[in-house]
Amino acid sequence: MNKKLKTAYVCNSCGQDYSKWHGKCDSCGVWDSITEIKVAKNSSAKTAALQRESQPVALSSCKAASATRKISKFSDVDRVLGGGLVAGGFVLLAGDPGIGKSTLLLQLMAQWGESGAKVLYVSGEESAEQIMMRANRLGTDKAPLDILTETDIEHLLTVLSNHKPQIIVIDSIQTMFTSTLESAPGSVSQIRECAAMLLRYAKTENAAVLLIGHVTKEGGIAGPRVLEHMVDTVLQFEGDGRLNYRILRSIKNRFGPAGEIALLTMNDTGLSETANASEFFLMNRESPQTGTSIAAVLEGTRVLVIELQALVARSHFGMPSRVVSGINPRKLSLLLAVTEKYGGISMGDHDVFFNIAGGLSVSEPAADLAIAAALFSSFRNKPLRKDLAFIGEIGLGGEIRNVNNMAARLKELAALGFKECILPVPTKSADWKKQNFNMKLVPCSRVNGIQDLLF
Repeated sequence: MNKKLKTAYVCNSCGQDYSKWHGKCDSCGVWDSITEIKVAKNSSAKTAALQRESQPVALSSCKAASATRKISKFSDVDRVLGGGLVAGGFVLLAGDPGIGKSTLLLQLMAQWGESGAKVLYVSGEESAEQIMMRANRLGTDKAPLDILTETDIEHLLTVLSNHKPQIIVIDSIQTMFTSTLESAPGSVSQIRECAAMLLRYAKTENAAVLLIGHVTKEGGIAGPRVLEHMVDTVLQFEGDGRLNYRILRSIKNRFGPAGEIALLTMNDTGLSETANASEFFLMNRESPQTGTSIAAVLEGTRVLVIELQALVARSHFGMPSRVVSGINPRKLSLLLAVTEKYGGISMGDHDVFFNIAGGLSVSEPAADLAIAAALFSSFRNKPLRKDLAFIGEIGLGGEIRNVNNMAARLKELAALGFKECILPVPTKSADWKKQNFNMKLVPCSRVNGIQDLLF
């Protein structure tokens, strides 16, 4: 007998459910994104793990046990995870195609397997032979881990209930499907349902599950937004295909601080940690160029010393160009307006090109002062001193404001050999002003005073 089916309407953009078809989704505002799906009213494919019934318990009777974490050989990756992989954690790893998501997780699974954990790598995109080819290249072909090629979520949950792995990788969640839905694998309804079933298994069996997720052409995580709310941790794997470095960034983490990053290097034998991340982004320390400045920015709890590059040239067309890489273009427009009004320099008839060396993207306001210095240097055609760095936020009134963790930033600059730093005037309660960093600290209160200190 055929199962009784009911009709539902789901938005392919955000996953919102509707009882009837609409031309526009009221939740996300996207037109023509609602599709019809068939859902079985009764499904006999539920596993024993999903049929368990939970009972309410008093909060006072619960024990606040410390989370058990699995440690890898990548200390930076463990820090991004909040100190290691938590048992029962539900992690989503997203990134561009070919960036190295499968490579990273295969290396981590091998390390966790060697530490005694029972691990299972589930692939819906590659065969076992293809995974073995990658393992041979990475040198993990002898690692104690199991491989399963499966896309049916019901069959997968049956295998998990019998096999009882402690750590599971799903590569990828877009390939999984449940027979209770008629929609194609990768659709919003399939992703949401499969993720919900895996989440329940992870919490009931106290097994860590890592999902690999695809991204859209805009760079966002493909699938319903509810997927990001459902998981415990969201990791973004970033990098430039022309360069060999990769950045693993924590966007959301229920078991540790968000915003942490791990800098990794890609080579023929896989991924490895970068010993000194700051030196990686400093390209021209010995021969400073016009329009180049140095800033100390904070990524999570990690201080990175980066090189900023600006090129200001007179425009020969009616509309000046603004080409920006590494920061928000609106941030550059704001700083150009502030430097014109309070710095005495007009760049409205100039083309402005801005870049952060190494392809890093920065959103922290502590780089504002360094951006303005790079613009001044290029406009005046005068290079800055090679041992000079900048820390500070620029306000709309032209004032230079303090930022947090000044001591950590100055210590990193001093460790890299910088001798001078232009920064905001310290507040009365600032504890870092009494410390000795073996470098000259030059306070500056307003934008109009920067050029006197630079040239």
